[in-house]
Parts: sequence; C-alpha cells; structure tokens
Amino acid sequence: MRIERPFVITVDFNRLCNYDPGCFAGYRILDIGCGSGRHTSAAYQLEEVSVIGADINLDDVIETKNRLKYHDKLGEHGGGRWETLVTDITYLPFRNNFFDLVICSEVLEHIHDVKTAVLEIIRVLKPGKNLVVSVPRYLPERICWAFSEEYHITSKGHIRIFKKKELISLLEDAGLKEWAFHFAHSLHTPYWWLKCLVGPTQDNSVVVNLYHRFLVWDIMKRPRIIRLLDKLLNPLMGKSIVLYFQKL
Repeated sequence: MRIERPFVITVDFNRLCNYDPGCFAGYRILDIGCGSGRHTSAAYQLEEVSVIGADINLDDVIETKNRLKYHDKLGEHGGGRWETLVTDITYLPFRNNFFDLVICSEVLEHIHDVKTAVLEIIRVLKPGKNLVVSVPRYLPERICWAFSEEYHITSKGHIRIFKKKELISLLEDAGLKEWAFHFAHSLHTPYWWLKCLVGPTQDNSVVVNLYHRFLVWDIMKRPRIIRLLDKLLNPLMGKSIVLYFQKL
C-alpha cells in the first residue's frame, strides 16, 4: 500500500516502511525543525503514531498546531496523537533513546553549531531506528547563492551548503549508518533560481508568480504526467538531497 499525501513532503515514508504503513504503529516520531508542519502532518496520518512537531520559531509551531487541529477536525489522521513544542535543536528536552523515527528536513543548513545539533538528534533516537535528514542539494543551492547574496544572508537564512559526502561523514562519525538517499523537488529548483535572479524578497515578478501558481496547482492536483516529470528530473536537478540513516 502506497502512502499518498495531498501536500509536498520530502521524506519518502514508503521507503521507510517498505510500503507497509502499519509498520509505524506505536512509533514515537519527532519532526525537529518542523516549520509549517508538513512532515508532522504527514506523520500524523500514519497508523497509531505519537508525533511531535518541534521548532525554535513560535510562529511556525503555532502554524503546525493549527494544521494538526484542522486534520483532527476533518478526521484525517491515523488514530494516534500529536504534540507541538518550541525548542532548540541543540538542546532537546527528551531523554536518551526516546524516538523511533526522527525527521530533520531542511534544517541543518540554518544551524551554526551543526555538530551539537547532530549529536542531539542522534541522542534522542533509539538504536536500530531511522533518522531522515534532508538539505538543499549542493549544485542547485550553489547557483542560488551565485544569483543572489540576499538569498543566504537574510535573517534565519542558509549559512552553509553541504556536499553529500561531507554530510554523510558528519552523521556517520556521530554513530549512524547511511542506507539510502534520493533527490527531491526538481520542479522547485527553477522557481528558486528565478526568485534569486529577480530578488528573493520581490513579489511583483510576473514570471515568478506564474511559476508559483503552477507549483501550487501541481501540489493540489498532482497530475501523473507532472509527477513523472519531477521523478525523471530529480537525479539531474532535484532541489533537495534526502538521506536515510540507521542508528548503530
């Protein structure tokens, strides 16, 4: 059974469960750096899980909480429970070996003390369980930086670009073993290149706004031909690299 989502997520839950969503039953899941809660919401739809969406930004946590409440209202969940929390990734308020799955999507590129952050998310993960990390892919991100200085010097912006081998070494040296990776969101890459060309904070570009409308349409309608195109282009120009690790 394939797990489908009506919104864009980066983590492939099917890969984690080998297309058996029941395998998550009873899991404690942490989505650290949850942002607006897209992965928290996706995890909440898994069968009988306890999921926590945590972020250092209060506004993001409130947005995640409201999104989860909306899922409750619609009955779109797997019968588990959720919590939200404002916290710092470098000092997590959980005991050792607490979670069965940790998701850290598009977070580490923002963190100054990345080594401490990595040690913390590994500390709270149970041995033998999985951590999923995604960051912007090196080349698409390097092009964004080349097109616009503003893109990466803004408050809470990206402060580093990871190479794949560098990120794997950082995590494996801390006690993990990488077992899979893939690229994601190829169709988002041109959007960010266009935004950087015209200025990341400019909102009056016709081309950028039209492309954004296309992405929203794709998210809502998910036409098969566009999904296939995205899949074919991901190895070439996927915006994110997604890495799967097991704690030793």
